[in-house]
Amino acid sequence: MAQNNTIKDILDKVKKNKRWPDTKLIQKAYNYAVLKHGDQKRKSGEPYIIHPTNVAYTIAELGLDEQTICAAILHDVVEDTDATYEDIEKEFGTEIAEMVDGVTKLKQIQYTTIEENQVENYRKMFLAMGKDIRVIIIKLADRLHNMKTLQYLRKERQIAIAQETMQLYAPLANRLGLYSMKWELEDLGFKYLYPEEHDELVKGIEQKREERLKFIEKIMEDIRVQLKKQHIDAEVTGRAKHLYSIYRKMQRDNKTLDQIYDLFALRIIVNSVKDCYTALGIVHEMYNPMPGRFKDYIAVPKTNMYQSIHTTLLGEKGTPFEVQIRTWDMHRIAEYGIAAHWAYKEANYGSKKGQKIVQVQEDKLAWLRETLEWQQEMQDPQQFLETLKTELFEDEVYVFTPKGAIKVLPRGATPIDFAYSIHAEIGNHMTGAKINSKMVPIITPIKNGDIIEIITSENSKGPSMDWLKFVKSSQAKNRIQQWFKKEKKAENIEKGKESIEKELKRIGILYIDLFKQEYINPMLERYKYKNLEEMYAAVGFGAMTATKIIARMLIEYRKEHKEEPIEDKIEELSTAKKEITKPSNTGIIVKGIDNCLVKLSKCCNPLPGDEIIGYITKGRGVSVHRKDCSNVNELLKEDNRIIEVEWYNQEKVTYTVEIEIFANDRNGLLADIVQKVNDSKVKLLGVNAKATKERIAITEITIEVNNLESLNKIIRELRKIDSVYEVNRKK
Repeated sequence: MAQNNTIKDILDKVKKNKRWPDTKLIQKAYNYAVLKHGDQKRKSGEPYIIHPTNVAYTIAELGLDEQTICAAILHDVVEDTDATYEDIEKEFGTEIAEMVDGVTKLKQIQYTTIEENQVENYRKMFLAMGKDIRVIIIKLADRLHNMKTLQYLRKERQIAIAQETMQLYAPLANRLGLYSMKWELEDLGFKYLYPEEHDELVKGIEQKREERLKFIEKIMEDIRVQLKKQHIDAEVTGRAKHLYSIYRKMQRDNKTLDQIYDLFALRIIVNSVKDCYTALGIVHEMYNPMPGRFKDYIAVPKTNMYQSIHTTLLGEKGTPFEVQIRTWDMHRIAEYGIAAHWAYKEANYGSKKGQKIVQVQEDKLAWLRETLEWQQEMQDPQQFLETLKTELFEDEVYVFTPKGAIKVLPRGATPIDFAYSIHAEIGNHMTGAKINSKMVPIITPIKNGDIIEIITSENSKGPSMDWLKFVKSSQAKNRIQQWFKKEKKAENIEKGKESIEKELKRIGILYIDLFKQEYINPMLERYKYKNLEEMYAAVGFGAMTATKIIARMLIEYRKEHKEEPIEDKIEELSTAKKEITKPSNTGIIVKGIDNCLVKLSKCCNPLPGDEIIGYITKGRGVSVHRKDCSNVNELLKEDNRIIEVEWYNQEKVTYTVEIEIFANDRNGLLADIVQKVNDSKVKLLGVNAKATKERIAITEITIEVNNLESLNKIIRELRKIDSVYEVNRKK
C-alpha cells in the first residue's frame, strides 16, 4: 500500500519551501474537499480524500505555489461532487478555479492504445488543452498516485492504465523535465506490464545488493577525500538506477543482469560550474574513463533544460560505474524541471548561485524554456506565472476518429475539413456529422478532444460551393475545388447557360441576336476563356457572373444597334389620355401611363403592401420589383429605365406566393400544415415536401393571397404548428 500523506505533511513541506506560505488558504481548500467528498470511498475502501491529499503533497514536494496545491486538493470536486466551477471561483478565486477546470477537462479525453506515430499528437493535445502548465503537473501527480494504488483495480484495467502511463504520461513528464516523476511512473508501469520480468529483476538486484553497496560506498569515500583535498565543497551520493532503465538496457544490448555493471550511479553536487569541471578532472585522475561514454550536458543542455556532466569510469577489477556531476541549481532542474524553476522563483532567498542556461534548440516548447532561463533580475513571481499561462500549439486542434485515431487540423476547422483529411471521397459524399455522438451542422467549429463521425451517402450530390466559405484546411479547399472543376463540368456548363439565358430574358434581348461570333470573341478575349464551354462552366461554377459576360458583349452589340431613346419607349407605353390613370390587371398603377403591360417580377413576387419600383423592359412593358429585391441594385444602374409605380387599392386581385416551412420531422406534420392553410381560408395551389438526413423537414407551399396582411397572417399561423421552427416567404 502506498504511503498516505496528511494535510499536516503538506503544510510542513510548504513551510520548508517558502518563507511566508499562505497555509490558511491550503487548509481552507482541504476542509472544503473533505466536506464535498464526504463519505465517498476509493476502490481500496479508503476515504476518497486520501487521493487529492496525496496528489497535493506531490505538488508541494515539487515546490509549487499555494494556488497549485489548492487546485490539486480540489481537482476532483467538480467532477465527483455537486460543486461547480462557479462555486470554486467564488470560494477560491478565478486562478484556482481555472486550474481545477483544466484538470477536469483533461480527464474527459478518451485515450486508447494507438499506433506509435500518433502518440506525440496526444502529448501535444494535452499541452494544448492545459493552457496553464501547472494543470499538466497536477494531472501527472494525479496519475502518479493512481499508479501507486493500481493493485485495487481489475487486471485488464491495470494493464490499460499502465500502458497509457508508459505511452503518454511518462513521456509528458520527461518533456517537462520532471525526471523524478518520469522514473516513478515508468517503474510502476513496468511492474504491471511486465510483472515476471519486474519481479525477476528485483530479485536479481537484491542478491548482490550488499556486494555492490560496499563497492560503491568505498568509491564514494575515496572521491570525497580527494575533493576535500582540492577544497571543493561537494555532496557525493549514490543511487540505484531505476528498474525500467536497467530492463531497457538489457533488452537493447541483449545482456543479462550480471553483464550490467553500472546499476548504481554516483552523483557529485557542487556550488559552481567551475567546480564541476574541477571535480571531473579529479575523478578522471582517480579512475580510467571508458571511451565514448562521456557527455557534457552543461556546455550543450538537453532540450528540456537538463544539465550535467556524465562520465563512466572503471573501478577495481575493471567494474564500470557512472558519475554525474552538476551544480545545485542544475540538480533542482534535473529532479523537477519546469516545476523546479517555479520553486526557484518563489524561494530564491536560500538557493545557491548557478550558471545561466545557454540558448536551447528551436522546437515547439523552446519559447517556454527560453523564458525559464535563470533570470536573476525577475523578482516578481506573478510575472513568471504569466509565462506558464498561455496556449501551446494554438494554431492546431487535435480530434479523434470514432476508432480513436487522432487528426491534427487548423484551429477553427469544421467536420468538412475532418472528412477531407480522411479521404477525398468521404468529403465528397458527406451528408452530415456528429461531434461526440451528437448531430451537428457540418460547419460547426471543432475543439480539442472532440470525437468526429462523418455520415456519408452514395446518393450525395457532392460538396456545396458554400463549403469553401467555412473550411480552414488547404487540403479541403483544394479537394472541393477539384471536384467542382472535374466532376461537375457538364452540370456547370448547363448551369452557366441557364444563368446567361435568364439574364438575357430579364433585359429583353434574344440569345440568337446577341450570341454572334463578332460579339463573342471580344468577350472571350477579355476574360481569357478558350471557348464558350469554358465560359459557361465558369459562370456555372460561380467564378464569373452572367451579368459581366452579357455587359461585355452588349458593348459590341450597341456599336451596330443604336437603341431608340428611352423617352420614346415611355411615349409608346402611354396613351393620349395621360391625365387618367387606371390600374393594370395586376392591381398596379404606373404613374402617368395608362393601359400599359405590367408584370409582377417572379424573382421577388411583390404583394400589395410591399414597397415597389417599376423597370421599363424592351418590348415587354413594365416589370415590377420589391424595393428589397436582390436584383434592384442592378436595375438602378440604368436609372433612365426606372419608373414610379404604386398599388391600386382593390380587393379582387389575388397574388401567388411561395412559402418555405422548416421543422423537425415528425409523423403528421404535412397534414397539420395543410389543415392550417385550409383553416385560414387561403387557396392552396401546390405543396413540395422533403426531409434531410438530419431529420429536418423542408416544406414549400404555393398559396393565393389578396395582400401582404393576409400573407403575414398565414405565416403567423404556420409558426404555431408543433415542431415548426422557421417560416419564410420565399425570395
